[in-house]
Amino acid sequence: MKTLLAALILAAGYAGFASAGALVDVQITDRTTGQILETYHHRGRMYVAGAPGNRYAVRIYNRSSGRVMTVLSVDGVNAVTGETAAPTQSGYVLSAGQTTEIAGWRKSMDEVAAFYFTNIADSYAARTDRPQNVGVIGVAVFREHTPPPPPPPQWYKAPEAPGGAADATRSTRSESAEKHAASPQATPAPSLGTGHGERVDSHVESTEFRRATNRPSEIIAIYYDSYANLLARGIIPHGSHGGYGRPNPFPGGFVPDPKR
Repeated sequence: MKTLLAALILAAGYAGFASAGALVDVQITDRTTGQILETYHHRGRMYVAGAPGNRYAVRIYNRSSGRVMTVLSVDGVNAVTGETAAPTQSGYVLSAGQTTEIAGWRKSMDEVAAFYFTNIADSYAARTDRPQNVGVIGVAVFREHTPPPPPPPQWYKAPEAPGGAADATRSTRSESAEKHAASPQATPAPSLGTGHGERVDSHVESTEFRRATNRPSEIIAIYYDSYANLLARGIIPHGSHGGYGRPNPFPGGFVPDPKR
C-alpha cells in the first residue's frame, strides 16, 4: 500500500507529549504562539484547550524500534485524503525514532492547508457536511509487517534394509507452510472545530508500507475545545461534569476544497 513518508523534524527532546502510547507519542502545538498545548486528563480522556483563530499542528514521535504508519483524523476527516476517516485509509509513515509535525490538510506532495481553531460552522468538517465528529483529533497506529524467518531444515534418517543390506538412501523433503491471520484485534457539541486555512509548505514522499494487522495496534484520541468551555465542563481543573457526546475520530486522493 502506498502511503506518505513524513518529513523528519529534528526535535531537541520528547518531553511534554500529550499521549505516551506504546508505539507513538502525540502532542498538539499552537503554531501561532509556538507553545505546546497543555493536556488535561478527565474520566479517561485527554483534552487540550485551543484558542480560536490560532493555527495548530499535530506532532507525532515514533518511539518504537521499527517503522509505523499513522492515520491522522481531524474532526472525523482523514487529513490526507479528505475522506470520512477510517483506520484502513492512507496515512504518514515514520521511521524508528522519527518525529513529524502535521500542520494541515494534505493538498499535494508539497503543501497543506493549515489547521486552525475556529467555530463549528467554519470547520472543514461542517463545510463538507460532516459536523458530527467535530472536536476530536485521532491517530491510528499500525506496525509494519515483517516476514517470518524461514523454518530450519529438517533431516530424516532412512530405515535400514532387512538383513543388513543397504538400499539406496531415500531423502525425504518436508514442506511446511504457515498461515498468518490478521489480528482482530449529552451535552452540546464542542464549540471549536478545525478550519481549512492558507497553504503551507510541507513536503512528503510516497512509500510502500504493508500493515502487520488489519486493525491498528493503538488509537490515540485527543479532544479539544476552548479554554472557557473546558473550564465550564469541569475539565479545567475540576467541577461538575454533565455528560456529553463523544465525537468519533474514525467514523467511517487528497483533501478537496470545502464549499464556498
